[in-house]
Amino acid sequence: MTTSRALLSLLVVLPGLALISPPAQAQREVPKIGNICPMGYVDMLNGKCSTLGLMRYTVQPTNGEACPSGWMNVGGEYCRKK
Repeated sequence: MTTSRALLSLLVVLPGLALISPPAQAQREVPKIGNICPMGYVDMLNGKCSTLGLMRYTVQPTNGEACPSGWMNVGGEYCRKK
């Protein structure tokens, strides 16, 4: 079985696996998800939001749900670690 075929089989068996978010990490640039950028980020007009290298925040997408405990909503469909 080739590697690509094995991966395809895994995705068929575990279709929800692709929806799991990677662990949050500090970011200077994030994809623009909503109409605005998260608080502390500037719209780069290329589909990305940046802190312009001044700060690094730990953010994660809200995925349409409330932010988990220890996180705050910063707009732009993102939560930031407190």
